[in-house]
Amino acid sequence: MKKLILSAVIVLGTLSMQAGNVVVNSTAVQLVNIQDEYKEVDAVPAAIKTALDNAYPGVKLEKAWVNEKKEYKIEITVRGEKSTVYTDLAGNILKK
Repeated sequence: MKKLILSAVIVLGTLSMQAGNVVVNSTAVQLVNIQDEYKEVDAVPAAIKTALDNAYPGVKLEKAWVNEKKEYKIEITVRGEKSTVYTDLAGNILKK
């Protein structure tokens, strides 16, 4: 009888430890999603394309995202080198 009770306690103890790990992992994933304020867009305004062409001859736009302030995060490739550029709606470069 003692062995039965002891094995039941061990089994229940290991199940409760596994449930705790699942909660911690799902919380970590939610924090990453909250920090990302940019949403991917298919196209950027013509002013941004013109500004990037003038600043980086031969530029190729790979991906673009926009936030609520209408600031764009753009992945570009220039002569085979990838980088990220931040611009405003008028095409002014905010950060390289």
